[in-house]
Amino acid sequence: MQKFYHSVTLDKELCKGCTNCVKRCPTEAIRVRGGKAEIIKERCIDCGECIRLCPSHAKRAVVDSLDALDRFPYTIALPAPSLYGQFSNLEDLNILLTALTRIGFDEVFEVSVAAEAVSAATRRAIREGNYKKPVISSACPAVLRIIRVRFPELIDSILDFRSPMELAARWAKRAAAERTGLSEEQIGAIFISPCPAKSTSMKSPLGTDRSAVDAVVAISEVYPRLLAAMKEIDEPEPVAAAGGIGIGWGSAGGESAGLKNQNYLAADGIENVIRVLEALEDDKIPDVDFVELNACVCGCVGGVLTVESPFIARARLKRLTAKRGAVVAPADGLPVEEIKWDSEIFYEPVMRLDEDISVAMKMLGEIKRLEESFNGMDCGACGAPSCRALAEDIVRGFATEDLCIYRMREKLQSILRNGGTAEKKELNI
Repeated sequence: MQKFYHSVTLDKELCKGCTNCVKRCPTEAIRVRGGKAEIIKERCIDCGECIRLCPSHAKRAVVDSLDALDRFPYTIALPAPSLYGQFSNLEDLNILLTALTRIGFDEVFEVSVAAEAVSAATRRAIREGNYKKPVISSACPAVLRIIRVRFPELIDSILDFRSPMELAARWAKRAAAERTGLSEEQIGAIFISPCPAKSTSMKSPLGTDRSAVDAVVAISEVYPRLLAAMKEIDEPEPVAAAGGIGIGWGSAGGESAGLKNQNYLAADGIENVIRVLEALEDDKIPDVDFVELNACVCGCVGGVLTVESPFIARARLKRLTAKRGAVVAPADGLPVEEIKWDSEIFYEPVMRLDEDISVAMKMLGEIKRLEESFNGMDCGACGAPSCRALAEDIVRGFATEDLCIYRMREKLQSILRNGGTAEKKELNI
């Protein structure tokens, strides 16, 4: 697998060269050059923010289709907790889960069940003092990736637990293999996802050597088929097992609530997440035990592959959480000792200017000089998100000063004032 695999891609035919994505990318991974956007793959964290903002729909999520059902003799649906918030008047979860088997899945394993197991393990780890506080949740793959490339000092603060998606796939496939006699390779675990970052975490996992998930399908693709199947169900199968804690993971604050400890901080939306990470890096948040961070507004219900307003979906999950609050998913047979990662996460210095510190310092000085020579408008007309980013691009050899429209205007004004030929020659006019 590629070191920097991505599930967010760009269709240059549709790109109009606007700078909406450039200005909002949290890792400054996008530039507009030659009238088209370009994604710097080393910096992209697959948060999907550019998909959400692109008016031309030029950014797309690369996920699997439901055709993945045909690749395996036996398939297991892994519904994300956020899926439950997509449907109005969902009083009985069994209707939704039964509908998944009606559209082609052989079995359903709720990711919410694995989420409850992770919550229990996290409560125990914090109570026993096994981690330096505050502990940062590892549930959001986009947050993991931004820490890896931008906040290396916080890597040791990450809770080294596998995601509920990953655990659900492992546990479900193992149990199904024992029941059916099939090998785990013949069983397809298919996650129904609210965001492209989950697809990236399947293709290029962090904290585990190989993902047990075999395909990631968008909620937006499954939704219409589920809706039709749910209308035909009179007597649903009693398959729902997850309680309120697991279901609550689908929206911001749900994971923290599962700790049954009020000493936590929860933030959602990538810009808010970055502010919290900066504060953590500066030791400005010393008095909390746990930090939950979700790249999407409202948490997973705000993912770009969902269909419902995140605010409406969050309200629905809140009602379901209250209704199922007393239910606890059975942990019998779940190998909870597998919750911890089996590999470490390492810093990826994609922001580093040069391996040689002396060269890097020299480049940094030149970047600062160039940045100060610009007018500081951060207008984005140059195709970079800021004057500082343009200065860095110039020093790295990826851009020229003439991309700054204010610098170009100054040269044109100089020509008009002086009638000089040298400037005309420089500008090719």
